[in-house]
Amino acid sequence: MVRQRSAPSRPARDDFIMTLDSDEENESMNDSIPAPVPGKKVKARISEREKIVDRGTPAQRASAGDDEGLEMGGFEFDVDDSMAQTGMQGWHFHVDGAAGAHGTEAERTTVDDIIERHRAGVQLPAALQEAEDDEEAEEPAAPSDDTDSDDDAFGGGVRAAKREAQDDEEEEEDPLEDEDEDEQNYEEAENDVDDSASDVSEATKERQAAYFAKDEETDAPVASTFASFQLNRALMRGLAALHFHKPTPIQARTIPLALAGKDIVAGAVTGSGKTAAFLVPILERLSYRERGVEDAKSRVVVLCPTRELAIQCHSVGQALARFMDVRFCLCVGGLSLKAQEAELKRRPDILVATPGRLIDHMRNSSSFGMEDIEILVMDEADRMLEDGFQDELNEIVRMCPAKRQTMLFSATMTEDVDQLVRLSLRQPVRLFVDPKRSTAAKLVQEFVRVRVPSQAHGRELQVAEDQQRASLLLTLCMRTFRAQVIIFVRSKKLAHQLKILFGLLGLSAAELHGDLSQEQRLQSLTQFRDGKVDFLLATDLASRGIDIRGVQTVINYDMPAQMEPYLHRVGRTARAGRQGRAVTLVGESDRRLLKAVLKRTPPEQVKHRLMPGDVVQQLSGTIASLKPEIEQILAEEKEERALRQAEMEVQKGENMIAHQDEIYSRPARTWFQSDRAKAEAKAVSGAAYAAQMDPRKKDRFAGLSRKKRRNKIMREEDAKDAQQGEVRAAIRAAKRSQRPKQLGAVRAPPTKRARSTPAAKGSAFAADMASRSSRGRP
Repeated sequence: MVRQRSAPSRPARDDFIMTLDSDEENESMNDSIPAPVPGKKVKARISEREKIVDRGTPAQRASAGDDEGLEMGGFEFDVDDSMAQTGMQGWHFHVDGAAGAHGTEAERTTVDDIIERHRAGVQLPAALQEAEDDEEAEEPAAPSDDTDSDDDAFGGGVRAAKREAQDDEEEEEDPLEDEDEDEQNYEEAENDVDDSASDVSEATKERQAAYFAKDEETDAPVASTFASFQLNRALMRGLAALHFHKPTPIQARTIPLALAGKDIVAGAVTGSGKTAAFLVPILERLSYRERGVEDAKSRVVVLCPTRELAIQCHSVGQALARFMDVRFCLCVGGLSLKAQEAELKRRPDILVATPGRLIDHMRNSSSFGMEDIEILVMDEADRMLEDGFQDELNEIVRMCPAKRQTMLFSATMTEDVDQLVRLSLRQPVRLFVDPKRSTAAKLVQEFVRVRVPSQAHGRELQVAEDQQRASLLLTLCMRTFRAQVIIFVRSKKLAHQLKILFGLLGLSAAELHGDLSQEQRLQSLTQFRDGKVDFLLATDLASRGIDIRGVQTVINYDMPAQMEPYLHRVGRTARAGRQGRAVTLVGESDRRLLKAVLKRTPPEQVKHRLMPGDVVQQLSGTIASLKPEIEQILAEEKEERALRQAEMEVQKGENMIAHQDEIYSRPARTWFQSDRAKAEAKAVSGAAYAAQMDPRKKDRFAGLSRKKRRNKIMREEDAKDAQQGEVRAAIRAAKRSQRPKQLGAVRAPPTKRARSTPAAKGSAFAADMASRSSRGRP
């Protein structure tokens, strides 16, 4: 809700104040919102959105007659038998050779076993005991500093307004209310947070108009069924088996253009069916290929940024082509390398791969090449175009034929010509069926205030905020959202610590991040999909493309610093037209992104959740008391890991002795980069990710070209090692001196010095001695 600003006054301490300029975009807002007065500014307060008072578990709310919010029980999230193994929403994770060269996970002590040993002495707070103090959990006795009174609930705004006017003089100033100080920061960082809301320059529009294909007629009828595309019968049977009858908007617009062989740059909200949008036309085109033995070749490559997304895409493709003679091959890290090489020798039609493993096969698998590729698809293409994948992507594009069809898909697709031009696209067609940076229509977004003591500063402030976030998270998970919840955190270490904390409190949770082996990652996804665990603690590894039917809630433990990661996170729920809920814990440093979300989301989809302060306080004390247990579990786990590492080294030594000749006879695997170049690219990618996820960190490479970024990293490395730095600096100086001064100019070879005769040497010596004696030198 947006209201006119009548007079300057201090807002309520429970408000998130978001100042919007009157000349900013209003088209994305709901039509029912009145337009602001020209020349003035208006405030959008999160407290003015509908409030949701957390009243405990569903059973407690039912007994209290509370029917707030979304009724997830009224929606069918189960997967039927036909889709449980092959459906797009119920895709399976089992892949032949998933264990790879590592073998099956051996019987050993796991972190769950260690947690189970430490659980005996853990006592839950009294307010969280199930079915015991229903009335106490239903209505907090008295509001504390961490909760809002009943007057602040939805519909109590009149009483709250009177109380605010009385308390404004007495209340301590809240750091989130420093409007004058923060408005300047908002204006400076506006482009970093929500650059899609700003006007694109005329020069950029001209470049885009020259680069992209001209907009085609929009009056053409939109296909209402897949039969309108006149697909082959085998593909239609595959679509019918998956219960796909009506194409989604992105599918209806993409399939005809893809069948015509045009390059495509497409964007649509998460869960809109982008995977089928490029797989259906690919399978249709492959149905007309030559089928002789001599004509077998790999014609299609689908690139995905993560292994899990590649496995999902491979599963969906096999389900669609179950009645066709199209062969797929999955090439991702963590799976059996030998099995993939054997499959590549059979020339599969479609390769679904991650960039690193694909380049490994390109360089080290003698039977595989990219010379016959006709179609190149990039899923989550905006992630593939970032610095972390730039070198790999350039190598793959260089090895592909210049004459090919290229298709790019993402929920946050970029239109930056500078990024797209290096992919050698030929007049690509832009397809954006949804507003840029938008969420699903049936997604409810809730925000929870993270409060910290006003007197805390520096390290104390960070510790207090982290403890408050953990308390709020556990309150949500133990009282309100108790099944099919994905929790996104910023780091692998934090995900593992929360896994231990959840286990000590009796909550079944699995973790998903890059420190796990591929088998452990697939096992976590399988357990969560099958309902064996209620919570999935994940980093942004699971934020893109992962489609698990039945995810009811997404909780953001911390808010990212940019809009794109937020959209991908909340897009794990409310997919394919279903309803869902995203809950985000918001602190002081998250105000910029919260402002961007409020600007681009209709008011009815944004709610303010109020937490019971007494329960949060009790859980905070419980977490503090469990810190020694958590540290002890981490120490025991470290010992177990050291023992496994020692066993592995012993086994490796025995294998080297027993199979020495065979091991050393294998050709060494090569890579297209040097170790130093790989380290530099990794450092740039890590810095960019940290700046993208943590609002307190800034990208030190922002605004620098790729060459300048590498030079900066090189200088930093030279500064760490002074001796090596001097050597490298001398080498660079020597190389610069040999460069031609003008383009195309050839440097003349150095002239030879004339050989001096003995007589000339003698005369020169005599002259030198004479000059020395004249100056009085010996």
